[in-house]
Amino acid sequence: MQPYELTLAAAAEEIRTRRLSPVELVDSVLARIERTEPHLGAYVTVTAERARLAARDAEHEVAHGRHRGPLHGVPMALKDLIDVNGLPTTASSRVRAGHRASADSTVAARLDAAGAILLGKTHTHEFAFGLTTPQTRNAWNQDRVAGGSSGGSAVAVAAGAATFALGTDTGGSIRVPAALNGVVGLKPTYGLVPRHGVTPLSWSLDHVGPITRTVEDAALVLTALAGPDPRDPASLPAPTVPPQYRPGPGTDLTGLRVGVPRTHYFDRVHPDVESAVRHALGQLEALGARLVDVDIPMARYLQATLWGLMVPEAAAYHEHTLRTAPELYQDDVRILLEAGQLMSAGDHLRAQRSRTLIRAAWEGLLQDVDLIAAPTVPVTAVPVTAAPADQPALIWPDGTEESVSDAYVRLNAPANITGLPALTVPAGQDRDGLPIGLQLLARPLAEATLLRVGHAYEQTRPALPQPPTPLQS
Repeated sequence: MQPYELTLAAAAEEIRTRRLSPVELVDSVLARIERTEPHLGAYVTVTAERARLAARDAEHEVAHGRHRGPLHGVPMALKDLIDVNGLPTTASSRVRAGHRASADSTVAARLDAAGAILLGKTHTHEFAFGLTTPQTRNAWNQDRVAGGSSGGSAVAVAAGAATFALGTDTGGSIRVPAALNGVVGLKPTYGLVPRHGVTPLSWSLDHVGPITRTVEDAALVLTALAGPDPRDPASLPAPTVPPQYRPGPGTDLTGLRVGVPRTHYFDRVHPDVESAVRHALGQLEALGARLVDVDIPMARYLQATLWGLMVPEAAAYHEHTLRTAPELYQDDVRILLEAGQLMSAGDHLRAQRSRTLIRAAWEGLLQDVDLIAAPTVPVTAVPVTAAPADQPALIWPDGTEESVSDAYVRLNAPANITGLPALTVPAGQDRDGLPIGLQLLARPLAEATLLRVGHAYEQTRPALPQPPTPLQS
């Protein structure tokens, strides 16, 4: 096994025990980037020299007994909405030409303090307003979309071009690309991870979270990221007792009540996806969990509520530039932003009222079960087209037509509207060898439960093989 193939937890142990140098690990991952990047396009920019200097510093610190913890010396990538002092934050848009951040975002500063090493910034669907990340190709098949909007981060992790990465999630933008690329994605509880210094899409829906190769790795990153920040108005106060996110080695889920949706989550889902997720549910039951049928409340209002919140909030953020330089936006994003300007304050208020009712209904639902288990996306990665707007509609057996964006958002929207934590873990592959994701949702601040269950499930199935190396495909 090459160093770039190591999970975060494995790399951390190798570094801690001085069997692997941060310099060796960073050099291995940088070499992997050189090999894969021309084919996958995960990165906006690679900060190779900066990473090598940081690796030498980490090597010196570890050698002299100043080991900072499991992220120390581990190379990672940041979605290019996340500010790093002195580096551009492009949001993968011509609008940001010439931009350079004047300070670190909170999450970048916390990762730096933990000793993580920045490899570079990864592509996003322009300003995170889309579900395909057209600049980037799927790690498993370059003719398929990466998913979005954190497509660059998910592809980098899946391809071995980053040991872990951060993404943002407004309507599924961590979980969608993680599922489509066969890696783990965690959207924490709203307000648990600060967003100061992160370019917003929708203030009331945005989250920052990790994309990793394993659930244990996600727990290690979350431990470094979580905690209050007064500069983020949505930031939650510190708990009296700091939570322990890293799951233990056991797989016993006896007594856990897992809600299996009768409605919404299995409506209009590809048979390969449903089969894989049903099998995963059986695995949870075999570990001792009790499966409980549940109905998803207010399901018919979920997507309308999400769009009713997100579109006008995004339009408000981009109002000035949209008026002065609309030609700098890609067509699909510009059209959505212009549509947002046409929405009335009443529409936005109605969406907020709907969110309040949905949150209350989900709170009631999660009194009866400990978590919900369902598909992450209803279909695996679709073929790449010339532009996001050219994606053909999905046509389901009942005759329903659905855009790719709507399909990918549909099963992810509840966690953003409610602010609940949600985790996607790989759950096999479809008949074309493309990854399928299992999604778990839990009560607010129940990340430890999500991670314990996700980790237990991981132990029941073989890990996905490495995606094919692009030069060999």
